Amino acid sequence: QVQLVESGGGSVQTGGSLRLSCATSSWILSNYYMGWFRQGPGKQREGVAAIMIDDRITHYRDSVKGRFIVSRDSAKNTLYLQMNNLNPEDTAMYYCAAADWVNSNTWYRTSAYTYWGQGTQVTVSS
Repeated sequence: QVQLVESGGGSVQTGGSLRLSCATSSWILSNYYMGWFRQGPGKQREGVAAIMIDDRITHYRDSVKGRFIVSRDSAKNTLYLQMNNLNPEDTAMYYCAAADWVNSNTWYRTSAYTYWGQGTQVTVSS
């Protein structure tokens, strides 16, 4: 059974930082494209960042470029999302997900991902 377990969410003020973690199996982390998504109140789930299997390519939505960094640690079987300079628009439930294959045109689509975690809440106050 595939498991993706997010943690690291919380409440911060504008300008603060958080690091989200997504614990999974070594098989998933080594063989799947990994993504982070978020869903704010009354909004659709949207792609935030993704990292390709070889780790050389990452993708970010425009609004988080330069502030968020996606990475994976194979030794810890964990995917990370470092979030800096947070603002209230970043408030959402954040999910990690795994896909068999994505590219630059599909990484942000929820339909491209097979496995999902349960989410971790991030709240940014002004």
